[in-house]
Amino acid sequence: MVLVDRSRLVALCLPINQRLAEISAFARLRPTRGVGFQVLTGHGASINTSTPEGNLVFGIFAALAEFERELVSERTKVGLASARARGRKGGGQYKMTAAKLRLAMVAMGQQQTVVSELCRELGVTRQTLYRHLGPDGSLRESGKKVLAS
Repeated sequence: MVLVDRSRLVALCLPINQRLAEISAFARLRPTRGVGFQVLTGHGASINTSTPEGNLVFGIFAALAEFERELVSERTKVGLASARARGRKGGGQYKMTAAKLRLAMVAMGQQQTVVSELCRELGVTRQTLYRHLGPDGSLRESGKKVLAS
């Protein structure tokens, strides 16, 4: 796609479906500032907003893209509501379980424990371990929540 100003030609490499809102906002400036854009590549898509035909095609594409975006949003909301009704929650599973936390508490209380090896054995990152436990093996707030659940 190329954005055309009266005095200069600016080339952009933007997928039209991902940046349509920005392109549409820019295209609205055309009547007031004499600015337009033209698609140079694509399979049969020749859009040039400096012509009435190009303006019509751009408007149709913009309307279809907005419609599709709203459909995706609506379907996502319906899917999340349906999952909540079935008792499901979004997001991934927590890596730190109560059993892993108890093992880590005992191991962290010992001087010879190598933290990186402990993390590898438990399948958690160092950040996750220290989010739940202090360096001496004492429980932190996140660790108390895991044990309470």
